[in-house]
Amino acid sequence: MGKETIILLYGGRSAEREVSVLSAQSIMRAIDYDKYVVQTYFISQAGDFYKTQTFSQMPDSTEQLMTNASIDEAFAIKPSDIYDKNAVVFPILHGPMGEDGSIQGFLEILKMPYVGTNILTSSVAMDKITTKRVLASVGVPQVAYTVYIEGQPLEASIQETMATLDFPVFVKPANMGSSVGISKAENKDELVAAIQVALTYDSRILIEQGLDAREVEVGLLGNSDIQTTLPGEIVKDVAFYDYQAKYIDNQITMAIPAQLPADSAEQMRHYARLAFQALGGCGLARCDFFLTTDGQIYLNELNTMPGFTQWSMYPLLWEHMGLSYSDLISQLVALAKEMFAGRESHLI
Repeated sequence: MGKETIILLYGGRSAEREVSVLSAQSIMRAIDYDKYVVQTYFISQAGDFYKTQTFSQMPDSTEQLMTNASIDEAFAIKPSDIYDKNAVVFPILHGPMGEDGSIQGFLEILKMPYVGTNILTSSVAMDKITTKRVLASVGVPQVAYTVYIEGQPLEASIQETMATLDFPVFVKPANMGSSVGISKAENKDELVAAIQVALTYDSRILIEQGLDAREVEVGLLGNSDIQTTLPGEIVKDVAFYDYQAKYIDNQITMAIPAQLPADSAEQMRHYARLAFQALGGCGLARCDFFLTTDGQIYLNELNTMPGFTQWSMYPLLWEHMGLSYSDLISQLVALAKEMFAGRESHLI
């Protein structure tokens, strides 16, 4: 029996493109090359596609993928040139134009199976504001928040926020992840400045009540049969777990499993599954929670393409559950093929 082909699609146009490269380089070294051949394709910041390396065996430790700093125009291709009727695409893309349903729609038009959630789930989960509104409808607890939409009177939004929430608050672009564009505000002036920073990345801004809380995460895996991990906890060496702390300074450690009361852990796993189902999830996701000092649980967000580096929470959670990094990738490929077959069967 011949090897299957995995297409590793990475890079992208969003501000999270560097995280994508880190994840892709980890995945290409974790894949079981007894089962798979790996073709890699890079999407540049400008949105252009490039065919990069093909691996039929474990790449050398010095092998590096193409980045925006090392683009070679000789390898430029049309987006549709990635098509391979026998391949499964692993779109390890984060943020807008990668995790928001756009690339998922492109792959469905190409009639290719892909790892991760479908168009609708990707789009809804990418937007923090819409996610909150959907999950509130099924009883998943949310942190108190207000919303600012670009073009609305800013002062009115500031006054609404100050009347509804207490400082500190966190200001977030609705459609970004990896803590990109997020700021903590301790007063009105900082709130105004934080909104301006967030508007750099999105026109829809979420303003959330700050909490004295632990940050706990649950991994999800599956299509109709949804499995969850025991919770893991982000243990911070900094006051605010931002992009710099996550990916540049590496100022975090993880407790896997998190030291939680058994009922809190089970409640989080229940809410994670409920949220995944409410959004129509399939494949994978990581559900992030806040646990306050008085035991209250709030769902922070559902990430449909979590970081996939060797030190990322999602693969480490599954490793603790007995599923190795390599086997996790194989399981995701199988789930992608299952979902593709289901989608195709409904086109009658």
